Amino acid sequence: MVHSYGYRAGTRNLFSKRAKTQGMPNLTRYLTTFKAGDYVNVVGDSAIQKSLPHKVYHGKTGVVWNVTPRAVGVIVNKRHRQRVIPKRINVRIEHVRKAKCQDDLKKRIAENVALRKEGKGGKKRVPAGQPRPGAIIKKQAGGCIELRPEFFDPLKAYKV
Repeated sequence: MVHSYGYRAGTRNLFSKRAKTQGMPNLTRYLTTFKAGDYVNVVGDSAIQKSLPHKVYHGKTGVVWNVTPRAVGVIVNKRHRQRVIPKRINVRIEHVRKAKCQDDLKKRIAENVALRKEGKGGKKRVPAGQPRPGAIIKKQAGGCIELRPEFFDPLKAYKV
């Protein structure tokens, strides 16, 4: 059989849905608000064929740059050989989900703002693997033990 090179070639498992998730999307998907600058994941929903993104963009994270009533414009990085090209694609909101990549950053920023309002200043981050502070070590009662390799004696080693 001849290999096909169509628009959706090789997407049998890529666009297939898991068990008990088949069918049309919930209303939550349509009622999600997107603003310019939001991070979103492009995940093609095979139940809606209209404006289904190309398989190259499936699973990619991008930034919203345009919002229309039924779709959003997303800037996604596409790798072509050695280059990374920022592509602007228009995708319906059924094929887009809000990314959670910024949640940790936003949480830390909110904590720091709250600490600043209390007057304690920002929380200082201490990177792992920092050197420990210096200290004076006192000599033990038993004295120092010298650890030195023993001289190799072949007669002793082979019990001659």
